[in-house]
Amino acid sequence: MSAARGAVVGVIGAGAFGTALACALARAGCAVRLWGRDAAHMAELAQERRVPRLGGLILAETIRPTADLREAAAAEALVLAVPTQALRDVCLQLGGLAAPDMPLILAAKGIERRSGGFVSDIVRETLPSCVPAVLSGPGFAADIARGFPTALTLACADGALGAALARMIGSPAFRLYHTTDLRGVEIGGAAKNVLAIAAGVAAGRGFGESTVAALLARSFAELTRFGLAFGGRAETLAGLSGLGDLILTGTSSRSRNRRFGEELGRGAGVETAIAEVGLAEGVWTAPILARMAAEKGVDMPVAAAVADLVGEARVGIDAVIERLLARPPRAE
Repeated sequence: MSAARGAVVGVIGAGAFGTALACALARAGCAVRLWGRDAAHMAELAQERRVPRLGGLILAETIRPTADLREAAAAEALVLAVPTQALRDVCLQLGGLAAPDMPLILAAKGIERRSGGFVSDIVRETLPSCVPAVLSGPGFAADIARGFPTALTLACADGALGAALARMIGSPAFRLYHTTDLRGVEIGGAAKNVLAIAAGVAAGRGFGESTVAALLARSFAELTRFGLAFGGRAETLAGLSGLGDLILTGTSSRSRNRRFGEELGRGAGVETAIAEVGLAEGVWTAPILARMAAEKGVDMPVAAAVADLVGEARVGIDAVIERLLARPPRAE
């Protein structure tokens, strides 16, 4: 793939994060076709050019909103910025539209509930002729949209293609580090959402910053154990898409997963927390992450605690905290 500027890139998903990525790609010199399923909303966006959910940001002229998936798919690469649980359906819609060998840059973070598959697995099953890449790391939509300096990781099994994609869509303020460790990047993006809920619970319960720091440190140990067990690399897990994203998501009140945990910590039930902050991706991911860890013999007490809080068991928060604190001391 050419690394030249001026490439046509389709962004599938016109939510806050997809729109923010469209802005970053436009700054990198790409011609962007931004797709959303709501035809009326996309027509209004094309006319008004203003994005209320991103603070009234005005879209660059090189971003073309559309509700025509065929138009968006007529590109050199596609960025799929839809939730993990909706990714399969979107990929099926792209069947016959995405060209063979089309790079698909996946911005979803999570594990599919129905299959237990990571996002690249979904692409391989539904669009086997396309090439999956994964974009992940510590980046809030508003920061990316405003052009604040941000660094993310772009993973592709084909190292040369990954490097070309990073050059094509990256810019000085949207710095992309590339790697061939697809699985490690996917695991970091999925696990950190679950672990950030735990950090939010601790904060919402009124525990101090020392508690949250210790919890995040032990959470990173869990993320690393899980990642290594499933084929990720230690350097990836300790990088932007693992540790970096865990720090951002686990400490910032702008993180939906952190805010969701805070609501639980204050005593809200799962349904009430969803009503207050929306459905955090970690709620979907926690039960399947805990199950995968147990099946592999990976010790993840923090992730398991979150799964107990939000899964079918709905264990009480006091019982979960008591169980964690009762764990015997061990060598670090």
